Amino acid sequence: MACWLYEGTLLFGVLFGGGLFFFGAVFVAGHVEPRLVPLRDGFNNRYSLQAYVFVVLALYFVWFWRRGQTLAMKTWHIRVVDLHGQLLTRSRAMLRYLLSWLWFLPPLAGGAYFRLSGSEVTVIVLGWVAVWAVLARFHPQRQFLHDALAGTRLVHHKPPEPVKGRKFWHL
Repeated sequence: MACWLYEGTLLFGVLFGGGLFFFGAVFVAGHVEPRLVPLRDGFNNRYSLQAYVFVVLALYFVWFWRRGQTLAMKTWHIRVVDLHGQLLTRSRAMLRYLLSWLWFLPPLAGGAYFRLSGSEVTVIVLGWVAVWAVLARFHPQRQFLHDALAGTRLVHHKPPEPVKGRKFWHL
């Protein structure tokens, strides 16, 4: 869970950078010359923003998972691999990304359907995440459901120690 919280902190920066582009300019087509124009009220484009965030997160996770680790996973010495211990293919990384939304989408959809307040949805989401985290303890390999469904697993990965050599000034 610590890696998960650290990942959230890093994603704040990723989404902040991506949000600057989204709120700063929008590609306008239909003119003689397509151009970037300032976006006056980004919140009027709520669904566009949600789709944009979904794509930015997909690019981040799929790119890093194909290389085995996100930045937070490197810090905590965790690596994502397939069931044979190999790095993920692009399609398997994308499948894992889509299935990882099961952590959030069901309670968010329920909150929207029943028109719950923000605080009620927050409590439901936190409870849902806690249940999913605890359920991993009961899986035979202690995997999260999205990993079991995607055919991936998390493994401990300590990078090799750097080779200590002579310094160039000790000739």
